[in-house]
Amino acid sequence: MTGDSIRALWRTMADGWASGDAAQFASVFAEDVDFVNVRGEALVGRRAVETGHAQLFATAYRDTTLSTEVTLIRRLTAELSLVHATSEIAPAGVKTHAQAVVRHAGELTIAAFHNMIPKGPTA
Repeated sequence: MTGDSIRALWRTMADGWASGDAAQFASVFAEDVDFVNVRGEALVGRRAVETGHAQLFATAYRDTTLSTEVTLIRRLTAELSLVHATSEIAPAGVKTHAQAVVRHAGELTIAAFHNMIPKGPTA
């Protein structure tokens, strides 16, 4: 798998976010994904990610967009890559950083995902 294939996962997430389509957003995650959201809540499985995002798209993040940038891809094994990505939700101005493990065996999917809102610089 190439870096372009991995970046395509984040484009799919962004497209699903923009259209408010939680199923499309969640489609890039493995059925058994371990997902930690920006509030530190652990979600297990693609369905939980889809359900959580459907609620977000219907309420706080209705009519918002997600822009993403993959900033690091490090191949760990023949079957796994570590990925870092930054995102911004507009117009909310929320910026996030995610660390993910992408599984290459079979269909390319995100097997683990930890998202956070970075703390700004301190005075």
